[in-house]
Amino acid sequence: MKVAIEEGNPCPEDEIETGFNRYAFGCVVVACVITIIFGYDTGVMSGAMIFIKEELLINDTQVELLAGVLNLCALVGSPIAGRISDYIGRRYTIVLASVIFLVGSVVMGYGPNYAVLMAGRCTAGIGVGFALMIAPVYSAEISSATHRGLLSSLPELCIAIGILIGYISNYFFGKLTLKLGWRLMLGVAAIPSLILAVGIMRMPESPRWLVMQGRLADAKRILLQISNTQEEAETRFRKIKLAAGIDENCKADVVEVRSVTAGGQGVWKELLLRPTPTVRWILLAAVGIHFFEHATGIEAVILYGPRIFKKAGVHSKDKLLLATVGVGLTKTAFVLIAMALLDKVGRRKLLLVSTTGVVFALTALACCLTVVEHAKEQVLWALVTSIVATYTYVAFFNIGIAPITWVYSSEIFPLKLRAQGHSIGVAVNRGMNALISMTFLSLSNAITIGGSFFMFAGIAVVALLFFYFLFPETKGKSLEEIEFLFNRGGKRNMPRNKDIEIQAKVIN
Repeated sequence: MKVAIEEGNPCPEDEIETGFNRYAFGCVVVACVITIIFGYDTGVMSGAMIFIKEELLINDTQVELLAGVLNLCALVGSPIAGRISDYIGRRYTIVLASVIFLVGSVVMGYGPNYAVLMAGRCTAGIGVGFALMIAPVYSAEISSATHRGLLSSLPELCIAIGILIGYISNYFFGKLTLKLGWRLMLGVAAIPSLILAVGIMRMPESPRWLVMQGRLADAKRILLQISNTQEEAETRFRKIKLAAGIDENCKADVVEVRSVTAGGQGVWKELLLRPTPTVRWILLAAVGIHFFEHATGIEAVILYGPRIFKKAGVHSKDKLLLATVGVGLTKTAFVLIAMALLDKVGRRKLLLVSTTGVVFALTALACCLTVVEHAKEQVLWALVTSIVATYTYVAFFNIGIAPITWVYSSEIFPLKLRAQGHSIGVAVNRGMNALISMTFLSLSNAITIGGSFFMFAGIAVVALLFFYFLFPETKGKSLEEIEFLFNRGGKRNMPRNKDIEIQAKVIN
């Protein structure tokens, strides 16, 4: 039979929660290995560039291009991944990202010259775009409302762990010969990429994506695995069906879906050409938080940490690399703290506290670096305070802005817009990352390194105002309920998508 279904409103009642689900946690952990690989690539490059510059005799402009091209290619990769994930599913998109990373790592590890190294970096960059789009979306769609903050922030924790491993690899591989050391630093990432490509096939597909494909029985089976009781699974299943425009009482195992959004078609039109006021606000929030994550200068510290510490007065290669290990440890520790707080304190409060701390830490770092730059001899207090301010900045950044960027962006979009909407945010994120990566050295030469961090502090003030006025709290809300938070007219005025036409045929 043919059934015309209009997109319905999610159920108003809260999800029934019975505790932490270990299977869902395991699924997210496996999926997030892809972000460990990305984090490793980012962290290891900060040290590898020291040795690459020495062997290949490249200049600062080429160093900036090498650092930033990864994110330029990720900017291209993320929208592609958003569309692909709507066609082939979240799980196979993770497999594809792993294969791309594998190829990129092997090419970089080979790297006989600058051109080949750039080719490998570009390939890995496409994988980065895929990874940063799909890992948070898969995590959010697998998670329940009360633990979504914890599980959706796992990708950021894994990035932090990857960066830390990259810094440690720099320290140990840096003791090898010049020709071998940096190539092993970059090439070793191929191993976890291969393991992930095989391991992810044992994980379930996102139940929300399965519902969008009309595979209701498969979706319900997975919901029973990632929920603690049948009642909880039924409640989540009902909300997902309504959000997908399917009658909550539909008992079919399979629904043949033919809609403009079932495979991702028409989504760009709804996001960019004719967005509702609600979608426009959601898109502004997602793009804004991704913009400010990197516009506040974190990539300058993560990627050029050794240069910053050298400006502050640390000159030994070993000490420079050890100082960056401290950055990695700080990042990992405070992301862990954020994960514990996200579902208790909430996204909004942590974000405001984090951004306020970032403003003060960046200002202190800028002041100290300016003092060091104008001093005729080493100023010990400025050196020590520069290092402390750097670690403080990393701490405040990673207790809020870093994990919440990925949690918030992956949870606020409506179901049919989620993958491609989040991919727009990721594209902006990678674009800003590339901009900072590729201009920081030139910027610090033009306005001094202290002046650069004064600029980042000013941007952080703007970010604080943006978050304060535009970001509602999403803690404890199901993905299907969050859309209401961005609707100023309330539930009664919730816009309905009249363009969706679903033809359903019950298959016995």
